[in-house]
Amino acid sequence: MLKRHLAGPLAGALVATALATAPLAPAQAQQAGTDSLAALLAADGQKLDKNWNDFDIVEAAVLTVAGAKSDTPLLALTDGKRRLTAFVPTDKAFRTLVEDLTGTAPKSEKATVDAILATYDVDTIETVLLYHVVAGKTLTSKKVVPAAKKGTKLTMASGGTVKVKLKKGKVVLVDKDKDARDARAIPKFLDLNKGNRQVAHGIDRVLRPIDL
Repeated sequence: MLKRHLAGPLAGALVATALATAPLAPAQAQQAGTDSLAALLAADGQKLDKNWNDFDIVEAAVLTVAGAKSDTPLLALTDGKRRLTAFVPTDKAFRTLVEDLTGTAPKSEKATVDAILATYDVDTIETVLLYHVVAGKTLTSKKVVPAAKKGTKLTMASGGTVKVKLKKGKVVLVDKDKDARDARAIPKFLDLNKGNRQVAHGIDRVLRPIDL
């Protein structure tokens, strides 16, 4: 069973890892808010539903890792004082991942989560999630778009890199899987949690740290 509460009792359990101890930018730290991404993900009640265009599955994955590993650097998502940027796949993106790997598209979000847990161990899920996070930086769309124009490589919290580029006016994230279509930023899901030190951008594919 998935553990369903991260933002409360686990909020103070941040670990001394590169993600959890990423330095703050002193000049900007006083200006930005401290609402965490964990609180944002939990705002809709922490449940799996029938809306494939939100972020229930990534929340369930984070909760699963946090429930199994009390020292996971993903707990930095609960500390709004720490700067970070997350590229967050929609529920539909996870269903696409499962379909690519198994040949069958799950019929529900719960079935998608079950398929992921049956396919990957907690350490692998943690690595994949960390591959979606840039530690120590608040990268709003005003910073991501210029970076994409330059074809910038971002270093992710997992240690891997993701290249951002512009393709037909859209921000594309190039991961390590050469065969699957690269993720694209979703315009209506840019700058989630804007005004805070932790921001997120919704994407339409799960980033893959290896060639699957």
